Amino acid sequence: MGRSGVRRLLTSRALYGGGGLGLAGGGLFGVIKLEALLARRSIGPASSTPPEADGSYGAHLPGDPLTLLVLGDSAAAGYGVDEPACTPAAMLGTDLAVSTGRPVQVTCRAFVGACSADLDGQIDAVTVRPDVTVVIVGVNDITHGVRRSAAVAALGRAAQRLVDGGSRVVVGTCPDMGTIGPVAPPLRQVARFLSRRMAAAQTVAVVEAGGLTVSLAALLGRQFAQSPGKFFGADRFHPSQAGYTSMVQVLLPSVIASLEDADTAGDLPLARREPVLPVRAAAWEAAYLAGTEVSSASVAGRERGPRGRWAQLRHRRRALPPEATAGAARPDVGERELADVAGQSCGVS
Repeated sequence: MGRSGVRRLLTSRALYGGGGLGLAGGGLFGVIKLEALLARRSIGPASSTPPEADGSYGAHLPGDPLTLLVLGDSAAAGYGVDEPACTPAAMLGTDLAVSTGRPVQVTCRAFVGACSADLDGQIDAVTVRPDVTVVIVGVNDITHGVRRSAAVAALGRAAQRLVDGGSRVVVGTCPDMGTIGPVAPPLRQVARFLSRRMAAAQTVAVVEAGGLTVSLAALLGRQFAQSPGKFFGADRFHPSQAGYTSMVQVLLPSVIASLEDADTAGDLPLARREPVLPVRAAAWEAAYLAGTEVSSASVAGRERGPRGRWAQLRHRRRALPPEATAGAARPDVGERELADVAGQSCGVS
């Protein structure tokens, strides 16, 4: 059986809860528990509240403003950055305004420590109807021991609620926790397996609800190995500014495409001809490759086949150079205008 076949077999077992993939004995469990304790001590508690990103981006641009809602955990909130303009929500708002030529009103309700069950409360705290919602969640569900089925069900309900309310939904699935520095073997292998299993299950739930997902997978894995001080923050757990920039650049093309309802968004062509697969198979493939978009599809006019809902795999090209994302402007009071991208920097080099 090839690598792809093995992955599909394992994910099928993981998603359906079978296959004898439990931990092999109490000795290994004890080692993993100790490794988890050491990793938590190394990472330490969250020490700051991310700056507020709410505001209007590109207010000088013509047209009615787009409304962008950002929900989720510390990765969505931008834990570790110092300036509002450098948060993921602000970078998404800025780049979306640049890409669409329209002002973007950003509302961020993500907070540090949030789990999937917190998404309903975050939605309740919103007073505007978003055109598009970006969600990043899942890591805390794993680290807090939340049952995967409960976490995924909560995400699915939140996605369905947003879709029913008229919002496009883009979910950045659970990243590969095996790339985190303080997590040592054998916990690293377990963390990688759990996070990929979570990401695949999230994709199934979100696509079934009518949203789309973008795999964050091992987005920072290679960069962390090469430059650990650049792409992860001081706690070696949360992304650095460069890490957040990379994450935003992966999400942005799918956010734009979700608003345009097309296979290509402006000058963002598909990288190559992409397959249509049953959603569970597509979810598994996406869990292993960062930047993979999964959305609902139809074959011969049918949304479902013998193995469930059809899903389209896409690998979109990044929309803007990284220095553009680093250039979100930050006025002193209230409304945030786009400024000269080259003249504003969040410290990414």
